[in-house]
Amino acid sequence: MGRIRQTALSRREWLALAGGSALVRRAAAQDPAFRVDVQLVRLLVTVKDDRGAPVGSLSKDDFQLLDNNVEQEIVLFERHTEQPLSVALMLDISLSTAKDLKLELESVQRFLTAMFREGNEKDAVSFYTFNDAVVQHTGYTRNMERFRRAMRGLKPAAGTSLYDAIYVGATDLERREGRHVLVAVTDGSDTTSNKTFHDALRAAQLADTVLYPILIVPIPGDAGRNVGGENALETLAAETGGRVFTPTLGASLDRAFEDMLRDLRTQYLLGFYPRNVPQPRDGFHRLSVRVSRPGVKVFARSGYYSGHESSETPRVDPARGPSVANPQVKDRD
Repeated sequence: MGRIRQTALSRREWLALAGGSALVRRAAAQDPAFRVDVQLVRLLVTVKDDRGAPVGSLSKDDFQLLDNNVEQEIVLFERHTEQPLSVALMLDISLSTAKDLKLELESVQRFLTAMFREGNEKDAVSFYTFNDAVVQHTGYTRNMERFRRAMRGLKPAAGTSLYDAIYVGATDLERREGRHVLVAVTDGSDTTSNKTFHDALRAAQLADTVLYPILIVPIPGDAGRNVGGENALETLAAETGGRVFTPTLGASLDRAFEDMLRDLRTQYLLGFYPRNVPQPRDGFHRLSVRVSRPGVKVFARSGYYSGHESSETPRVDPARGPSVANPQVKDRD
């Protein structure tokens, strides 16, 4: 279950089966500088107006999509896509969250109930917790009783392996069909991860996973807050097409879950076959999505990998760096 494992299929084979976002890698020596790929690249897009409300009435002609600054033809377009959702739900149970855990669990259960009440009947969630280790408590399921059992008796302890949790959750999501979403309920700090910020970001990008960090910030102002950790979460969300929520507990946290669910129900799905695109040295293609309607904000992932041999991750400005060993991951039924 919650472990880092080698997939039985090659990435190329799995992506061809799942309609994933990465492209078939090019052959070596005689490749031209520009090429036409046959792999469909898909991306999820959320559009909001200047008040933050979802804009769900756009047509394909309202979108412009660029791959490494080269405009592409949109061949797949779904408004309010009903592609099934796989959600990796990550809950921080490090010692710093002890006083908030009960209220967080109550809000999480209300979110799960609302999610399964509507939407695609194939939508599913896997529940994880993390402190200094990452534990996957359920497989992907819609069974509320399984979630309730998993949430009983959770005890906060030790440090926070947030980047390890994102890495594990994204790796598990990669082999699932449909849309991939990772929700992390946390206070924002990372103190014990073996994986780095860049490891977590790369795993999410390879798995075409949208990150929605829910950052519980009980301390007003900057004093005593882990601002570096918060900035890292903002970057992770922006690079994958998600956004950060910063609620307090109770009704505010419930509203954050409701807003996130509304985003997921109003996503656009766009797809294109890359044409005449220069091949970047690190294999990472920068995407840009533009909308003709003025005054709106577009949320979409920043790019995709055309091959998986490179270990280099595009340099964004995280709040932390080092360490690369395998994270500790525990299984729990």
